[in-house]
Amino acid sequence: MKTITAAAMALGLLAGAAHAQTAATPPVNPIRPSKIILVGDSTTAVIGGWGPSFCADHVTSFLACVNLARGGRSTGNYRAEGSWDVALGEMSTPGYVATYVLIQFGHNDQPGKPGRSTDLATEFPANLRRYVAETRERGAIPILLTPLTRRQFVDGVLQNDLAPWAEAVRAVAAETDTPLVDLNRLSHQAVQALGPAVSASFAQAAPSQVVATALLTGTTIEASTGQPPAPASTAPVVQNNAAVEPMGQARIAFDYTHLGSRGADFFAAMVTQELARVAPPGLRRNLVL
Repeated sequence: MKTITAAAMALGLLAGAAHAQTAATPPVNPIRPSKIILVGDSTTAVIGGWGPSFCADHVTSFLACVNLARGGRSTGNYRAEGSWDVALGEMSTPGYVATYVLIQFGHNDQPGKPGRSTDLATEFPANLRRYVAETRERGAIPILLTPLTRRQFVDGVLQNDLAPWAEAVRAVAAETDTPLVDLNRLSHQAVQALGPAVSASFAQAAPSQVVATALLTGTTIEASTGQPPAPASTAPVVQNNAAVEPMGQARIAFDYTHLGSRGADFFAAMVTQELARVAPPGLRRNLVL
């Protein structure tokens, strides 16, 4: 009988200690994480775009950053190959209080790219509208970006062959009341101010001696052909596409479109600054400027 009583007393002491420990432990507040999904082409993707620097250096640990951009993709073939279905799946993942989707296309929508090009007047804006609508149907928040500028110059003037596509993105953003990061405008202004020689350091590799010499004249030449770029007025021109915009990741080489680490850092910071200005407060507080 004494043994039973002692055991009961011991159990009672243990229960009391456990209760006291539980009472002393403060309640745990569940986290409220968000997610940001990057959708686009090689100028956003890993190895060639600003996306990796953005995910690595410009979001807090409460904002999951998923880069689904892929080289050689347009608003057309990104959907056709199933990449957009993957993005929709990411938007449906439970556990996040908000999901934001950054959408940047244009480079591969330009004519002359079999399997990728879309019609600027009809198909391109229609594709963007559909991306916006389907993002909202999943309960996520779309944010449109105009395409990052290329870095080709004629007589010291930056040739913005992507201007018509940027304008189409602006129009869709206004029409659908979608937040807009006007990356084309901002990057064009910055690259024009830096000039051809300095902005060439944004590329993945150093230019050849021939290309570097041309940079100092104010007129860039094609890295692959040694010829001057066609004037922007003749756009859409497929500038250096065959060599450096394959269906896949951009190869590590010098060109006027893709980004090395210095370029990625520069434009990721630019995207973040503008995103903080136009994005909803829930996203803004999870950005690292």
